[in-house]
Amino acid sequence: MAMKYLLLLFISSSVFAQTANLSGTITHQGQPIAFATVALQGTSLGSSSNDKGFYQIQNIPEGKYQVTVSALGYVSQQRSVTLKSGEKVEMHFQLREATAALKEVVISGTMKEVTKLESPVPVEVYTAKFFQANPAPSLFESMQHVNGVRPQLNCNVCNTGDIHINGLEGPYTMVLLDGMPIVSGLSTVYGLTGIPQALLQRVEVVKGPASTLYGSEAVGGLINIITKKPETAPLFSADVFTTTWGEVNADLGLKTKVGQKANSLLGVSYFNYQNPIDNNKDGFTDVTLQHRISLFNKWTFNRKEDRTFSVAGRYVYEDRWGGQMNWTPAFRGGDSIYGESIYTKRWELFGVYQLPVKETINFQFSTNGHDQNSVYGQTVFLASQYIGFGQLTWQKSLGARHDLLAGSALRYTYYDDNTPATAKPGVTPENQPTHTLLPGVFLQDEVALNDQNKVLLGLRYDYNSRHGSIFTPRLNYKWTSADRLHTLRLSAGNGYRVAHVFTEDHAALTGAREVVFEQELRPETSWNVNLNYVREIYTSKDNFIALDGSIFYTRFNNRILPDYDTNPNQIIYRNLAGTAVSKGISLNLDMTWTNGLKILAGGTVMEVYKKENGEKTRQLLTEKVSGVWNIGYAFGKSGFSIDYTGNVYGPMALPLLSPLDDRAAISPWWSIQNLQLTKRYKSGWEFYGGVKNLLNYTPPANSIARAFDPFDKKVKFNAQGQAMATPDNPQALTFDPTYVFAPNQGIRGFLGLRYTFQ
Repeated sequence: MAMKYLLLLFISSSVFAQTANLSGTITHQGQPIAFATVALQGTSLGSSSNDKGFYQIQNIPEGKYQVTVSALGYVSQQRSVTLKSGEKVEMHFQLREATAALKEVVISGTMKEVTKLESPVPVEVYTAKFFQANPAPSLFESMQHVNGVRPQLNCNVCNTGDIHINGLEGPYTMVLLDGMPIVSGLSTVYGLTGIPQALLQRVEVVKGPASTLYGSEAVGGLINIITKKPETAPLFSADVFTTTWGEVNADLGLKTKVGQKANSLLGVSYFNYQNPIDNNKDGFTDVTLQHRISLFNKWTFNRKEDRTFSVAGRYVYEDRWGGQMNWTPAFRGGDSIYGESIYTKRWELFGVYQLPVKETINFQFSTNGHDQNSVYGQTVFLASQYIGFGQLTWQKSLGARHDLLAGSALRYTYYDDNTPATAKPGVTPENQPTHTLLPGVFLQDEVALNDQNKVLLGLRYDYNSRHGSIFTPRLNYKWTSADRLHTLRLSAGNGYRVAHVFTEDHAALTGAREVVFEQELRPETSWNVNLNYVREIYTSKDNFIALDGSIFYTRFNNRILPDYDTNPNQIIYRNLAGTAVSKGISLNLDMTWTNGLKILAGGTVMEVYKKENGEKTRQLLTEKVSGVWNIGYAFGKSGFSIDYTGNVYGPMALPLLSPLDDRAAISPWWSIQNLQLTKRYKSGWEFYGGVKNLLNYTPPANSIARAFDPFDKKVKFNAQGQAMATPDNPQALTFDPTYVFAPNQGIRGFLGLRYTFQ
């Protein structure tokens, strides 16, 4: 009997001697990461880190292993280790934040949750941390540091704008909120503000046509704003800042749990600026005065088998005006003191419900209403738009190789305004609101040829009640190297867009020019090819470098471009008889060092032009070269960090009013740069402050033509309605606020605080 116990003891000791232990810490910039997952690939062995970032895996058989560490919000890391009998090995990991991370989960490219690395469609991801490096009161301004994406101001007076992707104007960019087509048509101009950034989880950017999945308007690309999930959001969050110009912005978030089956996330966004400033001495406000409030509420419900059900709503009210410094609401619509005043009311409701069936079938829905009361000098623009959208999607895996997504969608749009766009032709035009139905079906098959090669095939058919049938196919190919450090993507696709001139082009609303339609506008169509290459580099000291480069080419048919040159007093709209092209190359660089330094930088070189009757013309207000950067450094455990952000733009062709117009036809190189210092405390408090527009760059003071005569009372016109050169007007100009290529707000300081309570 004693011999048996001795034998068992010998065997146990032998087994123990043949195992090893692995332990270490997982940190980010010196701070511990809790609940990180540590796994030995190909085995069931693993662990997770505690609140001090410590992990330990015991009794590991001798051998060589791949150790993978992952944590929510950070880029996964993988390293090899060889373990010998009886060893106690320490491995420490320093993870980098998932800022444009290659392992982020994305949905915009394929309408399904996949990691960015596995997505056959190139998707850029920007987290809330990225935008906090240069806090802004709206998403519109926040996008100024995304490579190839530029917020473009369209008016010097009311500061309306849109977002350009690869040189294509705002109407070619679809903006989604949690995957729903919320911001479009009338709200293209005024719907990009009022999204509480305290609730922002991430922003996904897809460059190039996405009409196969999302239909009309996703021609140049899409921006998908993903808000936080109520079940994982902080219990309370706040972000408040003010500037030396007198701007005040506040974003608040509050999570509540209702019973055992429902979670709610409430967000409030408030912005106020009531301090008229005229630093360039043209008699007009440099920045519009605004008063805006937005309420956002998102609900998720716990259901059997973890089926999805969420509903969200948003309401935005904004009162903004810009104009001559002595303007007051009493002058609204008059011809004595010039002002542009816009009242906007907007509501949205959207959600997703997974059907209680075995198959993965989701019903997505959204509806929104947008009412706008605008006055541009004496021109009154009143408009209402209501959109209802419903979509069924079915996800189905066929074996290990095919992953199908099929869907059907129906979109209804009601639009009415007081312009010729909704006037019934006749001697005495009658108001005739437009009702547009857009049913469609789409099919997508993601084919895994093997572990390294994947193909995505897609086709969509839409029937527009005004324009008929429209087909939009696409093809995507992805190759990934065996070590997962090289990724190559080739994308080709078709896009289309039905134009709404008065809702998209601010110049058509100002009243400074007459709007002329030479023909019934047909839908625009485009073909795009994009070649994308991503390279990951991990150094021996756990420093990280990622290169992300793309070559893109987009060719348009039926392009609708406003003609400002034929008649200085008119904007002429028609379909281009020739073609229009946007082509170029872009490169993103992402570098992270374990000492706390991180650099995100990007540059784009492009050419955007139209070609008609053998003549090639450069597109106005479009840069050929642009660059962005975000350089941050965290000072160890002190809690201090510094961020230096900026952008630079090359010359743009600018719209002139006459051959005698002495304003520059080409803009100079210009740059907006910012500096921020942040102090973080473990209690959840953050204090930050800095300087915006360090170089104090502003466009020329004469950007507004004849700012002293905004109603053209001293302008003489000939029989053709064109301005004539006179002693009082030697350059034959009229009042025009559309000569704008850069923000008019100079240097300013800012100070703010954030608080997060988990």
